[in-house]
Amino acid sequence: MATSSDRLRATVDPAHTVVITNELQKGIVGDEAILAALPVAVREAGILPVAGRVCAEARARGIRVLHAVVEERFDGAGQSVNCRIFALGAKRRAEVGFGPIDAGRPGAEIVDELDVQPADIKMSRIHGMTAFTGTELDAVVRNLGARTVVIMGVSVNLGVLGTALSACDLGYQVVIVRDAVCGIPTEYADAVIENSLSMIATIVTSDELIAAWS
Repeated sequence: MATSSDRLRATVDPAHTVVITNELQKGIVGDEAILAALPVAVREAGILPVAGRVCAEARARGIRVLHAVVEERFDGAGQSVNCRIFALGAKRRAEVGFGPIDAGRPGAEIVDELDVQPADIKMSRIHGMTAFTGTELDAVVRNLGARTVVIMGVSVNLGVLGTALSACDLGYQVVIVRDAVCGIPTEYADAVIENSLSMIATIVTSDELIAAWS
């Protein structure tokens, strides 16, 4: 009978797995972030070095790393201000004349801890809440021959949850790296992982994932 570790090894086999980092950008998890509590939670949880380690281990095994990012236009065109968090961004743009994740600004850059490499693929969008909606991510993942997506990043509240749901709807096996995701408040994020994400994804620690790859 297959053990849980056997099942995990089969699920994250490098032959059919990709890693997706979600919105780990300096303007989202850094000091310019619109939600100031999120960078604090990210630092306290220590997810950035963990995500960087997972990316490095993936690359060493030939697993492609994709970075799902938001790069807004300088004038905000193409975005819909149809919810509270987007309204906060529009307010910031009106006040200071730019957004923290405008294309070309330092805040749009991926955090240094991920050590982005030439073989990595950046998947960018200018609107929406999740990585698959309105982007070529699904097509790219399928063209890479992947059936499993390993997700890391922020936030458990919105982006990670939405991206995981989309991936599940699209037929992928979803794996969430527990110590490489974060949300606010922490207690709420824990509840989302326990009661929602655990129903659609395999929840693993970075050590468990890397051991499965080994």
